[in-house]
Amino acid sequence: MQLTVATYNIHKGFTQLTRRMVIHELRERLRGLSADVMFLQEVQGSHRRNAHRYRDWPGKSQHEFIADSVWHEVAYGKNASYRDGHHGNALLSRFPIIKQENEDISAHVFESRGMLHCVLKPGPRMPELHCINVHLGLFERGRQWQVHTLVERIRATVPRSAPLIIAGDFNDWRHRANRALIEDLGVVEVFEQVEGRTARTYPSLMPMFRLDRIYSRGLDVVDARVHYAFPGTRLSDHAALAATFELALRNR
Repeated sequence: MQLTVATYNIHKGFTQLTRRMVIHELRERLRGLSADVMFLQEVQGSHRRNAHRYRDWPGKSQHEFIADSVWHEVAYGKNASYRDGHHGNALLSRFPIIKQENEDISAHVFESRGMLHCVLKPGPRMPELHCINVHLGLFERGRQWQVHTLVERIRATVPRSAPLIIAGDFNDWRHRANRALIEDLGVVEVFEQVEGRTARTYPSLMPMFRLDRIYSRGLDVVDARVHYAFPGTRLSDHAALAATFELALRNR
């Protein structure tokens, strides 16, 4: 079977520099990606001040608002809590989520980061699909520790024979995490597989840095697409990535 995944740092539902709230436009554009599994970072789980400030602020968490009737399964990993609310990573899925766990990978007190590990069941004869949604830190030393933690988690909890997708905002502008993941886990980065190099995704106005990635293992990459700008508006400071995979039936 074929399945499509997408990853997007939604910047808490605001445009670049937090000038305008765009969560409603964002929901419609994300539906247009036709993804079976959506990896989202910087998702606002709750924010009381914004709920009072904006008349059309959603009456539910942003991941539930985006998922609505399109993605019936939702997982949320809270990474940062503050006086008015909290935010984190979310995974939206058309397939059942049979397991989920959020692991705190904050490298220091100034950045709250996490990785959300979900196990999906795409179909009755399909293997379980492990999906890990990550948002790594801004500083190299902290990212090195976070990548090591990610590698160790996968080695301990994901069978080598199980299909695996890792996606999110890696903040890896020097490509050190990219090399480490490929060498230590045997994954492929989908844009390197299809186009020969990772995609430029940041800043969305004039992308220069290759910060957002999709990695896979145990799936065949069919294609990969970068959405540099949605029609009519810039909805985040990141571009969105999407990839389609072929997932083989489980061997009996």
